[in-house]
Amino acid sequence: MIRHYEAIGLIPKAARRDSGYRDYDEREVHMLRFIRRARDLGFPIPEIAQLVALWQDGDRASGEVKALALARAREMERKERELRAMRKSLEDLARRCAGGDRPDCPILDDLAIEAP
Repeated sequence: MIRHYEAIGLIPKAARRDSGYRDYDEREVHMLRFIRRARDLGFPIPEIAQLVALWQDGDRASGEVKALALARAREMERKERELRAMRKSLEDLARRCAGGDRPDCPILDDLAIEAP
């Protein structure tokens, strides 16, 4: 993942040791931890790039950061609703399926329905 971050310019290319291994200073390690924490909170790479830029900008407006966080939270709520609906559909289909040795299966029948 770190190579990808370097390739897209999210982090600067690290210095290399004689052995070829990357050599990070404390500032770079701090940045990698910042990025990982942002990823753990669900931010996608483009938004992480914005957060990194804001983090490094001493003149930033915290309102921009708050707006990004609230937008991400709203997106998570939307996805959560979708996942709940999907789970309910799967549970409903599973309840209708006998699950025995018979070949008929409402789950497969539902999946095979052609969209209009």
